[in-house]
Amino acid sequence: MTHLIDRRKFNRGLVTAGAAGALAPLGGAAIRAQDRTGYSGPNVVIVRFGGGVRRRETIDPGFTYSPYLRHVLSKRGTLFTNMQISAQEGVVTSHAQGTLYILTGRYDTYRDIGEKFLSERFEPKAPTIFEYLRKAYDIPSHQALIVNGEDRVSEDYLSFSENHSYGVEYRSSVLSLHWFKIHVLRRQINSDKFDDDVLYKLREQLEELEARNYRGEATAYQVRELQEFWKRWRLHYGDSGLKNPRGDRLLTELAVRALRELRPKLLMVNYQDPDFVHWGNLSHYTRAIAIIDQGIKELVQTVEADPEYRDNTVFVVVPDCGRDNNPLMPISCQHHFNSRSAHEIWAMIFGPRIAQGNIVDKPVNQISLAATIGEIMGFKAEMSEGEVLADAFL
Repeated sequence: MTHLIDRRKFNRGLVTAGAAGALAPLGGAAIRAQDRTGYSGPNVVIVRFGGGVRRRETIDPGFTYSPYLRHVLSKRGTLFTNMQISAQEGVVTSHAQGTLYILTGRYDTYRDIGEKFLSERFEPKAPTIFEYLRKAYDIPSHQALIVNGEDRVSEDYLSFSENHSYGVEYRSSVLSLHWFKIHVLRRQINSDKFDDDVLYKLREQLEELEARNYRGEATAYQVRELQEFWKRWRLHYGDSGLKNPRGDRLLTELAVRALRELRPKLLMVNYQDPDFVHWGNLSHYTRAIAIIDQGIKELVQTVEADPEYRDNTVFVVVPDCGRDNNPLMPISCQHHFNSRSAHEIWAMIFGPRIAQGNIVDKPVNQISLAATIGEIMGFKAEMSEGEVLADAFL
């Protein structure tokens, strides 16, 4: 059942929100660029429930492999059970595209910058929510942070748009194993510990990794705070990559450490492992959903154990795309064939000033999330095309 909120009441709440202390940015007017100030909250953690998931295995209470999300968090926030990805021409139900729809609030058409077949080296055409936030507020890049997996390196370079009014100056920072490997190789090469033959191989490896950067010199290096983060990570896990968690468990570990050490105001965690269902084993898919569910639980527990984040952080959980539900497919749960169920997703929002136990079953749109996050954090996503999800707010 949908719990409708009176629109006038909602608007009054936005006008009076500024008197409520640390949560004042919720619903506030956009901040002019020339008046950039510090930011005190609410913080936002976006969880891309990624790799593409169906509603059945995630939010259907009778079949879910995500019991924490469905049975615990749904009581604490607003669940949009009928979120859609548009079926208009040019809209693709895949991972990088879905992530860009969330980040920009638009269904732009994306093609590889070099027209390379099956390559997804994209550049956001409109500003991302990270750019909007950093232009509105004086927030350093390491506190506007994306945590990525290791299988889609191109997603590490979706950190800023090509829009001349925003762009690289307001980019997000990225944590991923791709960047850790670059950090390690650069330090090994500069350590004077290796002979010429080993150095030659190390430089070859570094050149191969750096060649994946298609956004230019501005994104070739990470800021000092991230370099210090990787130093601590290396001291803990070493260089081999065999001791740290892998897959989506790695993303949870990176995100938890980022919350504790980097203190992001806006954090996006791009889970991805349900996509292993492409190999044909459904258990890989359902197990990956359960791992993300546990990751969300750990992120929530980390936030709630921290006085600066507790009661001052909103979570937004949303898939990048859906999946096919055709039982006659030779390999089930695909998402590339423009099936109806690949466009059928959902979203969960919970935290301070978000309606609790609220199930909204009317159709809403994935691109509405950018405007909604702007409403929460006090900036206007001026080039987004989605409407604020007003039903989420008290």
